[in-house]
Amino acid sequence: MFVFAIRRILGAIPTLFALIVISFFIMRVAPGGPFSSYRRLTEAVLANMNRAYHLDEPLWKQFGRYLWGLAHFDFGPSMKYMDYSVTELIVQGLPVSIEIGLSAMVLATIAGLALGIAGALRRNGVTDLTAGVIAMTGIAVPTFVIGPLLQIVFGLQLNWLPIAGWDGSFAAKVLPVFVLALPNIAYISRLTRGSMIESLRTNYVRTARAKGIGARRVIWKHAMTGAMLPVIAYLGPATAITVTGSVVIEQIFGIPGIGRYFVEGASNRDYPLVMGVTIIYGGIVILANIVTDVVRGLLDPKVSYD
Repeated sequence: MFVFAIRRILGAIPTLFALIVISFFIMRVAPGGPFSSYRRLTEAVLANMNRAYHLDEPLWKQFGRYLWGLAHFDFGPSMKYMDYSVTELIVQGLPVSIEIGLSAMVLATIAGLALGIAGALRRNGVTDLTAGVIAMTGIAVPTFVIGPLLQIVFGLQLNWLPIAGWDGSFAAKVLPVFVLALPNIAYISRLTRGSMIESLRTNYVRTARAKGIGARRVIWKHAMTGAMLPVIAYLGPATAITVTGSVVIEQIFGIPGIGRYFVEGASNRDYPLVMGVTIIYGGIVILANIVTDVVRGLLDPKVSYD
């Protein structure tokens, strides 16, 4: 297993490098520049600023300089936040995004598994129909619609929770975590329900029941093992996407996460900031997929490491 994990990590290096190359040149090819919105700058001042950030050099030379900085774990200076480096901004925002994303995935996993198992054991009943309604709502209604609606109801009308802002308190986390978790609750519950129904129909579960093993033990020890494999395969990429895809939620609720810097960097053509966030996002997605493959191999003996 250790050899398999090392092989997967080494195999991910070309993928990450391709992401760096594509992102770098797409940012440079796009029209405009970091200082093109500064209308009052004279040509001399603009030329000096481009020279200070090496934007007057050929692309191949800029790319080589950027790779040299990455080799020393330096993402470069931010072109919008003049007093900060990209590394400092990422260190400030990434823990907040990870906290919100992981909290949302924990909530989604617990709620999704509970709804999925209940729906599978009570098919076509009230519980199953309720889980189906929640799933359809989470899938059909986008987060940028649900978020403002919950802000109006729980923030403005009921005055139970803060509308936006971040102070690290539990109240400030409730709405963004719930909104971010809702789509994953929907997917996990539907996936768990389907895989649980299929697992309950397998021969080894029927054999366990025929031996007189209690229903609770059959479900938790035998049926759940097979039912969890598709869910685990989903949880890895979904966790990475949730952590890195909270850009809209961070904007709606005013959360100082890394997603906010990505949006502002893209709007202001802050090349180093966008590149740094993109690389971090890509690394998280790749790492999540590797962890998922390893965990699936531990749970399923049919998975081969060759």
